[in-house]
Amino acid sequence: MPLSVAPSVPIVLVPGLSCSPRLFAAQIPHLWQSGHVTVANTLHGSSMQALAASILRDAPARFALAGLSMGGYIAFEILRQAPERVRGLALLNTSARPDTAEATANRLALMQLAERGKFLLSAAQNYPRSVHPAHANDTALQATVMQMAKDVGVAAFLHQQKAIISRPDSRPDLPRITCPTLVLGGDSDTLTPPELAQEMATSIPNAHLSIVPQCGHLSTLEQPEAVTAILLDWLQQYSGLGHG
Repeated sequence: MPLSVAPSVPIVLVPGLSCSPRLFAAQIPHLWQSGHVTVANTLHGSSMQALAASILRDAPARFALAGLSMGGYIAFEILRQAPERVRGLALLNTSARPDTAEATANRLALMQLAERGKFLLSAAQNYPRSVHPAHANDTALQATVMQMAKDVGVAAFLHQQKAIISRPDSRPDLPRITCPTLVLGGDSDTLTPPELAQEMATSIPNAHLSIVPQCGHLSTLEQPEAVTAILLDWLQQYSGLGHG
């Protein structure tokens, strides 16, 4: 794995639904070598607009931005609010599309469980859909996912779900993205399938598409070494991220 990247690239990592900084635990020590790394706080705000504004208040003046799943939805909103501050973009296991009726119905069911005091049950029920079938019985991985849910808590989970349900369609914005962009997906991601990654990569000028094998929705946890290497290549490929 490469040990040097373009210097002085502040990076903001945005976790997904019910995810904490543990989501990026394998990547942070390597990305840190390129500059200051921040994991965005997504615990407050019931809309994409509010979440993005909160992150921008705390973010460096200019930065590379990487978001996974819900983090990608927030990244699109950050680009709408302050495109001049984003020097590079990595969209991991996400989609530019708005919520489908089926997805919203599933979210509402999980929210009802959480409101009835069964938050961890809702997280456990969602786990098999979030990973490659080979990882469905990975007790260590599932323990990490459950701990992240505990880190986030019920109140933030409900706020995040509301923000995701009401998110706008970001597809019209894709052709206007001008910063160096990586689109990464898992080959077996059932929540944001590879064709959605392809859709984004096709619409964003000069975007690079990377589909990770043996990988579901939680790519940074399921295939940590592969994803870390891809992110480092993204930073290295665009040497301009390290200057100016």
